[in-house]
Amino acid sequence: MDAEILRERCAQELESSPRGYFGGLQWLRNVFVTVPREHFAPDRLWWPRPDEDGLYALIDRGKTPNRWLKAVYLLRTPLITQIDDGAIAPDAPANGAFTSSISCITVVIEMLRHLAPAPGDKVLEIGTGTGYNTALLAHRTGPDTVTSVEIDPQIAARARERLGALGVRAQVVTRDGERGWLAGAPFDRIVSTASVRRIPPAWLRQLRPGGVLVAPLDSPAGYDLTVRMTGTGCGAAVGRPVATVEFMRLRGQRTPQSHTCLGWPDGIDVQQWRDLEVRADQNGQRVTLQATAMQGPESAPAAPVGPASSS
Repeated sequence: MDAEILRERCAQELESSPRGYFGGLQWLRNVFVTVPREHFAPDRLWWPRPDEDGLYALIDRGKTPNRWLKAVYLLRTPLITQIDDGAIAPDAPANGAFTSSISCITVVIEMLRHLAPAPGDKVLEIGTGTGYNTALLAHRTGPDTVTSVEIDPQIAARARERLGALGVRAQVVTRDGERGWLAGAPFDRIVSTASVRRIPPAWLRQLRPGGVLVAPLDSPAGYDLTVRMTGTGCGAAVGRPVATVEFMRLRGQRTPQSHTCLGWPDGIDVQQWRDLEVRADQNGQRVTLQATAMQGPESAPAAPVGPASSS
């Protein structure tokens, strides 16, 4: 099946969904149907759910090209591109810890909608991965506006090659994403494709006042909350969750920590995530349940989005 047909079919499904993935934004639809997702997906990918033998099946483009292409354009399925930080070669079914993926389409589009980049915006992306999201961002903001940081040298090299082959002018930097990229700061938009337990102070310092930061934040409920925060100046930001998701953790923040130490009050009801407020600065972060939520459901704000999943 033709990839362009699959992209258009996906776009129509996203457009008609009650979830409102495109949010009526024509630029977002145009970005999605223009950038070829299959160009960035590796030829060998693991299916994210184990078979009966406990192994994740390998989808090989060379052996089953139609199956591979259809998998790449499944709306709600992330595809695994690395296991155990690259210790396992993509040449057979395998098991282990997922450490890189091409995120599912629905989550990619939803995060872009909440990030709301404008033409000419300077964007910092944490976690280049395949380079697909980098290309979507660059298509919206323009040449030489996107800096993407990737900790894994091999993943970064492949993304540079894929972006260059498509003529996308974006900078891919190999370094720890938790440190951001001071040389390009301040940024109008910062987006992370890996989840964090604490919003890194470097990101806050590198976000311009009024700029937007979108990142998956670990929660006591066992899933991540996509938070959309606005820079307030002096290395601080404030915002609220806009979705529930599941992402792979930033490498430097894989070690579990007490949520109380991360600014989550004891006994907070994460099921009321729509009513949470997140504040972060150079001293840490604080999560609070807003007074309107505690007054009863009739005064709570409407939910901006529902649950999503990715990795």
